[in-house]
Amino acid sequence: MQGGWVLNFSNRTFEEFFREVVGIQIYNSHYDRDSISKSKANRLRAFWDVATEKQLRLFFGGLLEGWSIYADAPISSSAQSLLQQILNRFGGSSPKVESQQTNSSTAGISDDDSKKLTAQLIEVSRLPAQQRGYEFEKFLKNLFNAYGLSGRASFRLTGEQIDGSFVMHNETYLLEAKWENSPIGAAHLHTFEGKLGQKASWSRGLFVSISGFSEDGLLAFGKGKRLVCMDGCDLSEMLIKKISVVDVLAAKVRRAAETGNPFIRVRDLNF
Repeated sequence: MQGGWVLNFSNRTFEEFFREVVGIQIYNSHYDRDSISKSKANRLRAFWDVATEKQLRLFFGGLLEGWSIYADAPISSSAQSLLQQILNRFGGSSPKVESQQTNSSTAGISDDDSKKLTAQLIEVSRLPAQQRGYEFEKFLKNLFNAYGLSGRASFRLTGEQIDGSFVMHNETYLLEAKWENSPIGAAHLHTFEGKLGQKASWSRGLFVSISGFSEDGLLAFGKGKRLVCMDGCDLSEMLIKKISVVDVLAAKVRRAAETGNPFIRVRDLNF
């Protein structure tokens, strides 16, 4: 926190962390420590002065879980030990995101969870068009949470809507979800890529389109972007075969890194 900085947070990512992880608006005047300096460090000190134990647990747990993202470097053993000691004092425990994802990747989900998710997706398909989008986002949040990916609901920033987010292998992914009658073209893909470009440099994107993506649209969109794509057939195949969404996304990301193509179908990923 030297010089007013907190790790490698920008103003935007600092605000997003406190809003999404802690559940407060850190740039509210409530956290203006004084009239001279309103740096991130001083806002953090003001937060410590008034935070509840629950908010402190969320804050320290979020830092411990995502240090490598927020600091842009692995956490040192001394910092990890200190954060864990502080978290333990508030009755918290060490985050288990990475180990949960490893286990879910191996074990998948239960028959019961698979049936529930399949039934929910079918129910969404029967809804009127104006209701499907929101319920589809809820389905995807449930899907991510079934695999321990800490799914979050949609949220609105100034001038834009984000359909949700999740964390996989300590990487934050933003979500774009579309339930339309026609395949998605280049315009929607470029719009989502533009949203990612305005976020932290480590942000990645997942674009889920139930109707798929047009070949011309993918060609016009090009290669080497920060998002991967998933269609309705991918979702159905994952649920029917109980393939781990962690495995699928990891394979899509790797194939995108190798080829530059944002959309590789599950059936072409050799599961």
